[in-house]
Amino acid sequence: MVLSALHEIEGLATADEIYARIRPVSSALDISTVYRTLDLLREFDIVASIDAGDGQRRYELLGLHGPHIHLVCTACDAVTGVAAAEAQDLADRLTAEYGFVPDLGRLSIPGLCAHCAQEAAAGAIARDCPAADS
Repeated sequence: MVLSALHEIEGLATADEIYARIRPVSSALDISTVYRTLDLLREFDIVASIDAGDGQRRYELLGLHGPHIHLVCTACDAVTGVAAAEAQDLADRLTAEYGFVPDLGRLSIPGLCAHCAQEAAAGAIARDCPAADS
C-alpha cells in the first residue's frame, strides 16, 4: 500500500501525505506502520528520503527518475532533482584525494533556488516562490 501511494504521488511526499492516501483504503494501517515500511524500503534502496529543512523527511521512489541529487531551497523548501552525473566531478575528486566514495543518489544540497536567490539579491523576502509549487 505504501508503494502504491508513492506511485500515485509521483514525486516527493511526507509520511503523513502517504498515510493520508492509504487511510481511506485501509483502517488497519497506522502512521507507525507507514514509517516502518518506508524505513524498510529505504534499506532495500527502493525509496530515497531527504530532509528539506522544514523538519519533515520526504520520500520518493528511486526507479522513477534514475540516480539524482536534490537541490533544497532553504527559503521556500522547494526541492529540485538533478541528474547525479552533475556532481560526478566532485565525487571523482573526493575519491582521488580522500579515498571517499560518495553515494550521489543520497546527496542533498541546501541553498537558494533561482527565484529566491534573485529575491535575496534584490533584498526581498521570497514569499510567493513559484519553485515551491514544483
